[in-house]
Amino acid sequence: MDDGQPMRLRCLCLVINAPDDLRVVEQDAGELGPGQVLVQVGFGGICGSDLHYFHQGGFGTVRIKRPMILGHEVAGTITAVAPDVQRVQVGDRVAVNPSRPCRSCSYCLEGLPNQCLDMRFYGSAMRDPHVEGAFRNQLVCDALQCEIVAPGVPLELAALAEPFSVGLHGVQRAGPLLGKRVLVSGCGPIGTLAIAAAKVHGAAEVVAVDVTDQTLAIARAMGADVTINVAKDGDWVQRYNADGQTRKGTFDVMLECSGNQQALRAGLDVMRPRGVVVQLGLGGDVSIAQNVVVAKELSICGSFRFHAEFALAVRLINEGRVNLRPVITRAFPLSQARQAFELASDRTQAMKVLLDFSAAEAA
Repeated sequence: MDDGQPMRLRCLCLVINAPDDLRVVEQDAGELGPGQVLVQVGFGGICGSDLHYFHQGGFGTVRIKRPMILGHEVAGTITAVAPDVQRVQVGDRVAVNPSRPCRSCSYCLEGLPNQCLDMRFYGSAMRDPHVEGAFRNQLVCDALQCEIVAPGVPLELAALAEPFSVGLHGVQRAGPLLGKRVLVSGCGPIGTLAIAAAKVHGAAEVVAVDVTDQTLAIARAMGADVTINVAKDGDWVQRYNADGQTRKGTFDVMLECSGNQQALRAGLDVMRPRGVVVQLGLGGDVSIAQNVVVAKELSICGSFRFHAEFALAVRLINEGRVNLRPVITRAFPLSQARQAFELASDRTQAMKVLLDFSAAEAA
């Protein structure tokens, strides 16, 4: 685009209308305005929140009130730029950051954009009207959302930058990991990517626990030094709770990614004094053993989304410092979105399922 005139496009979108009601529809892609670019989406990853919208119509108090485009984990190729854009150019392959803080509220100005009071995060029904998602073959977005993907890096790997950023932010909340022993509890997509994040930040040992052998196999492929199926190994807490002659635990950091109360309690038991527990998984209200937290002087903190970590995630992928390939189960064309969502819902069969938008063409 070089005439300065707004561009309006049609695109194919994956829309959730109601629980179990996915549809591929054609609609207006919107105008290409100042500071914006047009991205031809290549791949998009199905997230747990997408699955909640698909199965239950939402999560917690968040519910879809009208049809909404799903998706927030995407990468593609820039096919047009507004005249004032210099950060990227046509032909650049990019990962798209779905997080769009307002940059003007009190938290943004304090340097906490992930806590933005007016956040517009792709594919979210938290606001009304909802924030449309990125599962569309043509996406108009801000140039600032785009991080360039290096030549030779497959776009399907770049589409993992968003969930990898969540793991990186969790590691950042834990503090320095160099030489530390880390427990990762829950080996879904975030847990397995958190393993990669912990290893690249210098963790001396990562132990991963889960209840299925299939997920633990991927955890090993992602760099876990030890994996434990806690459904089969009832003695694991006792083994890791003993430190010499004491019963103080052996882990410096726990990245709790399951949101399960029992998993959190077991993790507290195997933590060393003054260890750090980072809660990434969401599971509603849980009870915490206060006596254990007090006696061991544990620090417990939450980890919500990300910000600066997105650029770091793309850089680590570009430089080949992490291999995220084991997380990818399979890619489906947009026309087979239902099959993709059904597979992604089966933890025994799938880790990260992608949608391939390359064959999607608007009529």
